[in-house]
Amino acid sequence: MKKHLTRWKPLALAIALGAFVVVLGVVLTHPEEPPTSSWQAWAQKHPAFCWTILGTLTAMSLIALLTAFDRRTTAILRLDWYVPMLRRQATSTPAASSLCGQLFRVLVPKGWQSDWAKKKRGPLRRWLRAIGPSWLASPVRRLVQGICLVTFCALFFYTCWPYDARPVNTQAISEGWRYVGFDQAQNLFTWEAAQAEKNGLVQGESLFVVRQPTQPLTGDEDLLLGEFHIAEVTPGEASSTVLALSPNGETTPAMVQLILGGAGEQTFGLYKHDPTAWPAHYADNLAAKEWLPAETFLMIDPLVSLSTAIASRSWVWSLASAAAILLVCVLIPRGFCGYLCPLGTTIDLFDWAVTGRTRRFQVPGDGWWVHIKYYLLITILISAMFGVLISGFFSAIPVITRGLLFLFEPLQTGLGRGWHLIPGFNLGQAVSIGLFFGVLCLGFLRPRFWCKYVCPSGALFSLGNLFRLTERKVETSCIHCNKCVEVCPFDAIKPDFTTRETDCTLCQTCAGVCPTHAIKFVERWNLVELKVENDPPTQETAIGRRGFLSLAIGSTAAVVGGTAVALGTKATGAQLPSELPIVPNDSRTPWLPVRPPGSVPEREFLQMCIRCGECFKACPNNVLQPESFQQGLEGLWTPLVNADWAGCESSCNACGQVCPTGAIRPLPLEEKRFARMGLAIVNEQTCLPFAGKEACDLCVQECTAAGYHAIEYTQVCVELDAQGQPVEGTGYAAPLVLADKCVGCGLCQTRCHVINVKQRHVLAKSAIIIEAGEGREDRLLAGSYRELHHQRTTPLPSTSAPIDQAPTPPPKPSDDDPFGLGQPAAETPPPAEENPFQDESPF
Repeated sequence: MKKHLTRWKPLALAIALGAFVVVLGVVLTHPEEPPTSSWQAWAQKHPAFCWTILGTLTAMSLIALLTAFDRRTTAILRLDWYVPMLRRQATSTPAASSLCGQLFRVLVPKGWQSDWAKKKRGPLRRWLRAIGPSWLASPVRRLVQGICLVTFCALFFYTCWPYDARPVNTQAISEGWRYVGFDQAQNLFTWEAAQAEKNGLVQGESLFVVRQPTQPLTGDEDLLLGEFHIAEVTPGEASSTVLALSPNGETTPAMVQLILGGAGEQTFGLYKHDPTAWPAHYADNLAAKEWLPAETFLMIDPLVSLSTAIASRSWVWSLASAAAILLVCVLIPRGFCGYLCPLGTTIDLFDWAVTGRTRRFQVPGDGWWVHIKYYLLITILISAMFGVLISGFFSAIPVITRGLLFLFEPLQTGLGRGWHLIPGFNLGQAVSIGLFFGVLCLGFLRPRFWCKYVCPSGALFSLGNLFRLTERKVETSCIHCNKCVEVCPFDAIKPDFTTRETDCTLCQTCAGVCPTHAIKFVERWNLVELKVENDPPTQETAIGRRGFLSLAIGSTAAVVGGTAVALGTKATGAQLPSELPIVPNDSRTPWLPVRPPGSVPEREFLQMCIRCGECFKACPNNVLQPESFQQGLEGLWTPLVNADWAGCESSCNACGQVCPTGAIRPLPLEEKRFARMGLAIVNEQTCLPFAGKEACDLCVQECTAAGYHAIEYTQVCVELDAQGQPVEGTGYAAPLVLADKCVGCGLCQTRCHVINVKQRHVLAKSAIIIEAGEGREDRLLAGSYRELHHQRTTPLPSTSAPIDQAPTPPPKPSDDDPFGLGQPAAETPPPAEENPFQDESPF
C-alpha cells in the first residue's frame, strides 16, 4: 500500500511544475503593458533566460510524469535514456519497466527488437554495437554529442562565412519616365514613358522612384522621390506606357515638391531597391543565416563570461547565458561536459582515432594531476581580479574555435575563394595551434585527460554539481563486476562502484553496461535499496593531514601563480596606464593597433576580449587578423585591422554581432558608419602627387565609392609664372583627408598598397596609413557614435556678446547661495545616457 501511495509524489510534482510552466508561459507569450510587477518586467526584459527556465521546468515535469508510471523501485525523478544490457528473462516478466520502454515495444516492429527470453540481440542492438560500445550503452548521449558538434561546425564554417553575401541590384529596371500629374482623390502619381521596359512592372509590387542624375543635385535626399507600389500599368498614346503609382506610407517632402513645382524636363528611373541606401549585404547575410547566434557555444561557456566580468569589472551580457546553462546542469549535473561541449566530442574522436591506439604513455588515475583543473581555475580567476584575462588560453570553447580557425579556415578560404587570398601566418597562430594539439595529445596519458583533470570550464561545472538535483545511485544488486569503472569516461566511479558526484556527467554509459541493472539516476535524496558504501574498500577517506597539506600547497601555488601571471603580463604587455597601484605605469608610449569598429577603450578591450577568433571568421576579406606578441601575452590573439591586406567593408558589422563578451559592441550599420577606428594619415614625402612624381587619386576614388567622402582634392606642385600666377597644366591633385568624416576603414590604404606597392612597385609601402590613438578613434563603452559624431561636427554657438550690447547684470542670489558669494549651487547630475542602439541581451 505504501509503495502504491508513493507513486503519487512524482505525479503531484509533475502537476505542480506543469501549472507553474503554464503560468510562466502565459507571462512570456502575453506580456502586460506596462508590467504590473517587477518580476514581470524582468521576465519581459530577459525572455530567453526565462524560456530556458521554462524548458528546464517542462523537462522536470515530463520526467516526473514518466517516473510515476515506472515499475521499478520508488523514485520521484528518474532519468533513463540508456539502453539496458540484455539479460535473460522469463517470458512472463515484462522486458520494459519504464513507460518509454513500453512505448518502444509497442511502436517499433518486433523484428527490430531483441528477444529477452532467448537473450538474442535484435538488429538495432547489433547496429549500435557495430558503431561502438558507448553507442550501444548510451545512444542518446552520443547522438546529442554528434548534433552539437555538427551544429558548432555549421555555425563556425557556414554562418560565419561571409562570402555568400551578394549586393542588392541597384540598377534601374526602367528609365526615362516623365511626371504627368497627381490625382489627390486617389492619391496616385501618374508617369509616362515613350519606350519603357515593362517586364518588371507588375501590379501590386513595390519600387523606388529616383530622379535621373542629369541635374545638379546636392545629395541623395534630392535623388530619391520615395517608395511606391504599382496601382496600374496601361498603354498610352503612340506606343507609350502610362504608370499609376501609389505612395507606400506617408507623402515625402520630395513628393510634395514634385506636386507643387512639377518636374519640367526631368526624367525618373524605377528601381527594385533603394539605390541611395547605405549598403548592407554583409550585415543582412549574417542576420539571415543566424537561425542560432553564431557565438552560442561561447555564450554558454560560463568561464568565458565570468572571467571577463571579473577582469573588466562590468556586467557582461553573456553572464545570463552562463547562468542558464548552469541552471540546466542542476537537473543534468555537468551536462555541458558530457553532452554539449564540442571540444569534448573532438577529444573523443581523436582518442578513438589516434591516442587510443597505444597505452605506452598512460598514467594512473590517482596522481597529483587529478585536481589540476581546480588550481587552474583559481589561477584564471586571480589573474582576472588583476585585470588580466587568460581564460581564453584554457576555456574549452575558445580553445576549439581558435584551433579550427587557424587550421581549417585557410583551407576553406583556399578552396572556396583562392589560395592567394589566405593572409599571412604569425608566431601567435603557431602557438595557438600547438596549444590545440597539446590538448588533444593529452589523451596519450589517459582517455579524455583534458576533460577529466585539466579543463577549468569543467572545474566550474564540477562546483555547480554541488547544487545538483539528481545523481547516479547503485543498488544492492551490484555484483562488483567493475564494468562501470572501466567504461566511465570521466573517472567518476569509485572503487566501491559509488559515485564521485562532482565528476559525474550523467552520461549513463555505466548503466548501459551493467549486467544486473543495478545503476539508476534519480533524485539525490533517494536512498531506496542502495548498496553499502566502501565495499570493497576504496582507500578514499575524508581529508586528512596529508590531503590538507596537498590542498593548501596547491591552492597557494594557484594564488601565487595567478598573481605572478597577472603582474608579469602587465609588466611586459601593452604598457597601458593601470588602475592597480601595485602595477607600475610605464612612461613609454604604448603601441596602439587599429581595433575593429565599436571596440571598447583599449584597456577594457584587453580585459574583455576572450581571444576566441569568432570575429576573424566572420570578417570579410580578413580585415581583422590575430595579433602576435606586439603587446606581449596581454594582446596575443586579439583582433587588429591589417589595412594593407584589406579595408573594413561599409556594409558589414559582423565582428560586433558575433562577439560573445561585448569587447566589440554590436553596432547596427546606422551607428557603425560613424564609429571611428582610426584616422587616415597621408605621408607627403612618399605620396605620388605630393612628391611631384605623377597624378594619383586611388584613395579618393575608393573613399568616394565606399560612401564616406572623407578625402578631397587639393592642388600641389603648381608652377608659377613671373607674375606669380599658376601655370596652366602644372601641378597635381593630391588627397586631403577630412578628419571629421574619416572613420579609419582602411580602404584607401588597401588600394594604395595593392596598386602602388604590390602591382606597380613605385612605393615601398602605402603612402596613406590608418593610425589609432587619442583624437583619431572613438572607443566608447556605451552611448551613440552617431550622436558623438554630431556633437563633434556641429559648431558650438558663439558665447561672445556684441560690442554694443549692454553688459549682462550679475545673477541674483539663489536660495543655495543667499549671500552672493559666487559659489555654484549643487547641480543635479544629468541622467545616465541610454544606449539608443544596443540590442537587449538575448538572456
